[in-house]
Amino acid sequence: MAKGIKKIKFVKGEYFPKMTVANQRITIPADKTVNFDVAEWLPDTTAEDKKKPIIWMRQSSDRKIIIKQIPSTTGYSLVIDKKYCGSYQFYIEASLSGKRDFKNNVGLYVKGHCDPKIITSKWTTQRGSKSSIKNKNKTKYISYGHIVYLNLSTEGLNGRTVIVELYNQQYAKKDKPIHVYMDVAVMDGEVNMKIQNTYSWMAYVDNIQNVEEFYVKVKDPVSNKYLVDNLGDDLHAIYLNVKNKVVTTNTNVSQNQTPTKVYVPDVNAARIEPCKFEVIKITESDIKDGKAINTTVKVFNNGIGVSKLKGGQEKIERTIFFKFDGTIIDKDGEAILNNILKFLLEHKDSTMNLSGHACVIGKQNYNKGLSQRRADVIKKFFADGGLEAGRINSVGKGEVDPTDDKMGKDNIRFKNERDYENNRRVDISFLFNAHDAQTIIYDVVAPSISTKKDLLVDVSGFDIKSCFRANNKHKKEIYVVDVGQAIDKGDTKQSFSTPSFTYKVYSDLSKFNLFPIQYIWPMATTPNQFHFHAHTCRYFSNEKRTTVLLKAYPDVKWDFNFFLNLTNDLSVKGQNIGGSKLVDFHKRSGKIGAERRWKQKDASFGISLKGEWDQDKKGLYSRNNEFKTEYETKFKMLYDTFSSIGAIADGITSKTKGGVRGVGLKGLPVTFAVKPPNLKFGAVWNLERAKIKNKEIQQIGTHVKIDFGAHPLIGIEMTIDLLGSLVVGAGAFFSGGAATQATQTLYDSIMSAIKKGGKVGNDNIGANIEGDVYIDLVVSSTIETGIGFEFNTVSDKSDTKVKVEGTNKLKVEIKAGAYLKAEIVIVVITASGYFEAKASGSASITFGHSVNYDTEGLYYKPMLGFDGLIVEYSVSGKAGLAYKKKVPRMNDTKSKTKKDNISIGDESGGTVFLNDTILLVPKFDVIEEMEKLFKIKVQIPIIKNN
Repeated sequence: MAKGIKKIKFVKGEYFPKMTVANQRITIPADKTVNFDVAEWLPDTTAEDKKKPIIWMRQSSDRKIIIKQIPSTTGYSLVIDKKYCGSYQFYIEASLSGKRDFKNNVGLYVKGHCDPKIITSKWTTQRGSKSSIKNKNKTKYISYGHIVYLNLSTEGLNGRTVIVELYNQQYAKKDKPIHVYMDVAVMDGEVNMKIQNTYSWMAYVDNIQNVEEFYVKVKDPVSNKYLVDNLGDDLHAIYLNVKNKVVTTNTNVSQNQTPTKVYVPDVNAARIEPCKFEVIKITESDIKDGKAINTTVKVFNNGIGVSKLKGGQEKIERTIFFKFDGTIIDKDGEAILNNILKFLLEHKDSTMNLSGHACVIGKQNYNKGLSQRRADVIKKFFADGGLEAGRINSVGKGEVDPTDDKMGKDNIRFKNERDYENNRRVDISFLFNAHDAQTIIYDVVAPSISTKKDLLVDVSGFDIKSCFRANNKHKKEIYVVDVGQAIDKGDTKQSFSTPSFTYKVYSDLSKFNLFPIQYIWPMATTPNQFHFHAHTCRYFSNEKRTTVLLKAYPDVKWDFNFFLNLTNDLSVKGQNIGGSKLVDFHKRSGKIGAERRWKQKDASFGISLKGEWDQDKKGLYSRNNEFKTEYETKFKMLYDTFSSIGAIADGITSKTKGGVRGVGLKGLPVTFAVKPPNLKFGAVWNLERAKIKNKEIQQIGTHVKIDFGAHPLIGIEMTIDLLGSLVVGAGAFFSGGAATQATQTLYDSIMSAIKKGGKVGNDNIGANIEGDVYIDLVVSSTIETGIGFEFNTVSDKSDTKVKVEGTNKLKVEIKAGAYLKAEIVIVVITASGYFEAKASGSASITFGHSVNYDTEGLYYKPMLGFDGLIVEYSVSGKAGLAYKKKVPRMNDTKSKTKKDNISIGDESGGTVFLNDTILLVPKFDVIEEMEKLFKIKVQIPIIKNN
């Protein structure tokens, strides 16, 4: 049956059409990735066959050596470095079985192209030496007759020949050509010449000096141009220093040598050993917002993302046995050799040693040759399979434990050949650079040991049948060691017979904790550890190293709340204030002055801390506890925090007061106050898996949710004495007539009676009363805000959420009453019937928020500006006043109420009417003005990290 791959094709990438022959050869740019895939299958290839991994082989141009071989189910990607670009062609072939097809041209020839160039050049005294004759530290010398080596590393010249011209450096005249080396081959991007005719150079040197300097120029015979380096210089290997001394007169022909290949293991390269597992998945089940959520994480995915790989050498030994006097490889031996061949084709850093052996039966000289033939048969098998012959060392060791009594005779008649079956063999050995990846860390949030959390672990593609380690072969074994807080003798080991199993993890948190304050920052605690072991040649070959370390952190949720209410105003200013209002004004401003003098703030505050832990399978925490308390005190530490706000407040009151002066009501009795913020801070934190871009394993971090509220954040209150303003505004609003007289009558009637005082009481109780009547227009504006700030300590910025909410409240109201002072009792006077007022205000507040979060902490910057305040008000009423008085009798257990009506002014007096619309506050930006005025940075620290 003919099944397999009939032809491959070029499917993607850049190429040079003019240097390409369809279905035969393709030329691609250097350092550019191109892709190949199957173009056509042989007729008997099944659908299942087509799903199997295809072995892709990059071979030498003569198809004798497989340079690189990898399995793939998604096609083949190829990149040709500039070093390997040139006329040299690679042969790309694909096979289901891994065997090459020498009868049919199933593959494609590919070569790379770039501009030809000399990259480095040097002279050495030994082949492949890293030390040049001239270096930065010191200059070495040779003499005429010495053998020297010229090394040039190139680009775009692989497989071509160049002309190397040798020159002698001259200082007084033009440099002199000494010798020309023709047809110098560039192999694997390098020129390696063994030059043995240095003695003949002497004859061409004019006026020879004690030390002569030589260099080379390299000509491309195709373009007939000299090749330059990266700096554009065409002089190379500067300089070879030769003393005027002869060591030999031999002038042997120079040799072009294949560059010495030093195989250095690339521990970060993708591994394709057949002894492997491919994927390790861990699935967690959690409850979030009342819903079950399953999260599956590929902690290992064919080596993607593994880190800190180490390449420790490990010796691999296998043996092929032969029949008596035989050199034919049997089927078992062929299977072993095919596995080894596949391995070595995939690992360029391994060199093979073959040691042939024979038994003591027969003549020693014959057995010596037989052992060599057996070793050579194995070498031929590998060479025919595409392995570079230079990587194979074969030697015949002769007889195993030879006897000395044969004296060269054939003693086959006296020995049973079955007793020596194990001596008829070839021992195969090579050093394998093991792939030992760093342990993978997987964090998990887990409850206490009484609850535990189930993890579903699945290991796919686990296969150790083709393990190359003969003496200590990997086992298809998966086990987990529970070490708890630290490794000790009490650790428990649990093995699993299937690649998919459930394992229970738990944290160090105990459900019997009354209040687990030691887990206040759970990520900083010591997690319980569970060591997961699964080992193969691919990536995790060291059985002593843990493959996946499970770290179980405590599942505890903390809820912290703090509130702070400032008692006194931040700022208060006024103008044209008198009477009892002036006393109240001085009292309020006195408190502010005391705070500034003592640099402290009067405040009440409270805190609460609640912990919840030991979450059950329904997502509910079965244990919780809370601590809370409230205080009233003076804070010196708060003064610095709010001093900037106080400065802003002073500016606001000064600005607004000045603004009112400019609206045309000179001498208006008005008071401005900035109300202090009432702050509330809340934080909830617990451990959750973060979201990090371009990472397969999402790390556990502390999820923090911060809520900051201010009710208000800042408030401004303006109180205008409307009754007093009537006197000032009468002339402005009314032009004489009855209205003016009514206004004056109203004011005079009220103020004359109240300010003169009155006799209140009876024979038992009396009081002299003096006071001020007030009728105030109060306009207040407050901004309330809430900030939600949510992030994870290990996530990137895409997982950070900031929510800012704000409300502006504008309130306009009329307050009427009286400030009274009494000698014994306070009589509450209620204004009734003499005054009716309506007022409406319209204003808009431009406000916003700015939240900055950095290493210093979380800062809040308010944005506040007034678009202007316009008040329309009307006043109407009549001159009349009544009051009520409650008087308890002396030495009387029973209280009696007496109501007296006292007429102040003329209750039937004239009616007053007044209305107008005035601009009380002009437009201005509060924050901008304050920053200019006080030269401060307006931002409020919410959380400081230091």
